[in-house]
Amino acid sequence: MTRSIPLLLGLLAACSPAAEPEAAAAPPAAAAPVSIDGPRLSFPLDCVVGETCAVQNHVDVDPGPGVRDYRCGTQTYEKHGGVDIRLLDMAAQRRGVDVLAAAPGRVARLRDGVADVSVKIAGPASVAGQECGNGVVIDHGGGWETQYCHLAQGGMMVKQGDTVTAGQPIARVGLSGNTEYPHLHLSVRKAGVIVDPYRPEAAPGTCDAASPGVGLWDPPAAKAVAYRPGAVLNAGFTGAQPTMEAVEAGGVAAHSATAPALIAYVRAINLQAGDVQSLSVVDPAGGMLVQNTLAPLDRAKAQYLFYVGKRTPAEGWRSGRYTASYVVTRAGKPVLKRSFELAL
Repeated sequence: MTRSIPLLLGLLAACSPAAEPEAAAAPPAAAAPVSIDGPRLSFPLDCVVGETCAVQNHVDVDPGPGVRDYRCGTQTYEKHGGVDIRLLDMAAQRRGVDVLAAAPGRVARLRDGVADVSVKIAGPASVAGQECGNGVVIDHGGGWETQYCHLAQGGMMVKQGDTVTAGQPIARVGLSGNTEYPHLHLSVRKAGVIVDPYRPEAAPGTCDAASPGVGLWDPPAAKAVAYRPGAVLNAGFTGAQPTMEAVEAGGVAAHSATAPALIAYVRAINLQAGDVQSLSVVDPAGGMLVQNTLAPLDRAKAQYLFYVGKRTPAEGWRSGRYTASYVVTRAGKPVLKRSFELAL
């Protein structure tokens, strides 16, 4: 007889709550309305949203202590002044992912030499005054500039004064500055004031739940960064209880024939209060091997690790294909799904 693994848990790890100031001086965090005369922005990372990266955070447009993104959602944090595009894990960062200039311009300033280490390990004091980490600021003329933060130490591909074209590699994604996971933080400014690239024309403090969010983005970029109800970063099967740290490191061992258990896991981001998560595994004969549905979330979660599994029976696992299904239900409707398989 098989037994369910007793720990069918989801683990929460919120992203850094601090703002990420630019390399020289901290800009105002409040977005300002502007006419759309700015540069057209191309996608600033050599990755594919939904496959090898995901949009984690947007500009916080709430003027008070609350948080609100341009779609009136919670995909941001207090005083966040840019767009965060994160890699799936540190293994992807180690392989190297290029940061791309979002528009043509001139490299106005940059910084290198900040170590690639999670602020959870180094502590906030270690990055005081250099929360952006290694960064580049590109001047696009007319008072417009873009800033690229958390770049890899020693990964700069440009120098101050260089002229760059849209899509040109300028650095690599790192883990420098005030961050706990590898990502690019992109800020857009006009005359030193943060501009939300999704709604540059919006009045300060306003949001629009129906906004298409095209703004300054060129068509391919607008499609790539379109607002999503959440995303699955990682999913797979393993043989031992996974941890958030192992998933972030890219170090979760694949399931093996000698593993003590069969466990399916999913790490999702940007879940909302009230979301209901369900994860199940069907065996090769079509029977339900294990299933668990969590209670509605008490608040929004920046990221969440959820797994289910069973101990390996004495006779071993039946040969064939095991299928896991993950579903997030919001206000009674499924908004996020992921299925994945294991062949034994």
